Amino acid sequence: MRFDVISLMPPMFDALKAQGVVGRALERGLAELKLWNPRDYTSDVHRTVDDRPYGGGPGMVMKYAPLQAAVEDARKVSPGAKVIYLSPQGKRFDQDAARSLAASGQRLILIAGRYEGIDERVIDRYVDEEWSIGDYVLSGGELAAMVLMDAVIRLLPGVLGAADSAEQDSFMDGLLDCPHYTRPEQIDGVGVSPVLQGGNHEEIRHWRLEQALKRTLERRPDLLKGRRMTAEEQTILDEIGLASGDAEQEQEQ
Repeated sequence: MRFDVISLMPPMFDALKAQGVVGRALERGLAELKLWNPRDYTSDVHRTVDDRPYGGGPGMVMKYAPLQAAVEDARKVSPGAKVIYLSPQGKRFDQDAARSLAASGQRLILIAGRYEGIDERVIDRYVDEEWSIGDYVLSGGELAAMVLMDAVIRLLPGVLGAADSAEQDSFMDGLLDCPHYTRPEQIDGVGVSPVLQGGNHEEIRHWRLEQALKRTLERRPDLLKGRRMTAEEQTILDEIGLASGDAEQEQEQ
């Protein structure tokens, strides 16, 4: 899967390329990354890529022409690519979006904006989708582009070592992940559940589901709203609710 990223700060992506899961995927050719700098498409001595906004106000806006040229060149080498602009005005990027992009295998051109944003005419003419990684403002779209790439690339076939690693991550089935433990068995008197040490795979699966539901209910109850529960999941939630009610009654007494 190929990513063409348009950015004024290409060196920021060195961290993504040099190490970790994404770095190894790029090295093995499971994903491809090409960086395009709009400054390379300027003709003035200062390599100007921004200008004051019409109507006044603070900040600067990325100019149309350098972005247009960069997008056009990226489209030439990635025909049929989907153009995505990382923007606070975009749809919320989540695990479902990452899974959809990874499954499509479609080439992506990511525009990382800077300053107050980019000329709206670039969006109107070239951008297919706008995505936001959260309700906050960053100094630029580079970090957002790297977040999107990391989330998508790790879902590509062959990227992760274990075939089911991604499927067990948080949010893959709409729940937070369960707790994980490794050796030693005891740390400062805190041990590991006997279920995880018993070797019964069905009991371990049920324990992990129970813990995932409990953690989701405590930390992100919004994820459970509208979720279609299996009979097993509903039984577990009912039991958690009963246990919570019993604890409250004990406190009142």
